Amino acid sequence: MLLPQQPLQDAAVVPSQQVPARDEAGPWHSEAVCRRDEAGLFFAPSKEPTAARLAREEAAKRVCARCPVMVECREHALLQPEPYGVWGGLTAAERRVVLTRRRRRREGELQRTAHMPAAG
Repeated sequence: MLLPQQPLQDAAVVPSQQVPARDEAGPWHSEAVCRRDEAGLFFAPSKEPTAARLAREEAAKRVCARCPVMVECREHALLQPEPYGVWGGLTAAERRVVLTRRRRRREGELQRTAHMPAAG
């Protein structure tokens, strides 16, 4: 989850390869804390005023903060990508930022690799 004092770039450092593996007992979402909360907390009603949206999103992020599968949830939302709602402590806009940074990082790595001389 992102706390107000935590910069957004910290959310981008969770590459999908580092997501902890779940045991064979069941899918990650069966352990999600949000399964016990009202779904309306995680998804915006139509024409929601900005102040109400921000307060609702912060409340949803507090739920995410205590969730044992927050990282798996976040990676799911980034890999799908989920276009709406709070997933893994990130709003849709925050996930777009993370995805853009990951894409730019990959493109930069590909460019550096392409400009390296061939080993011979």
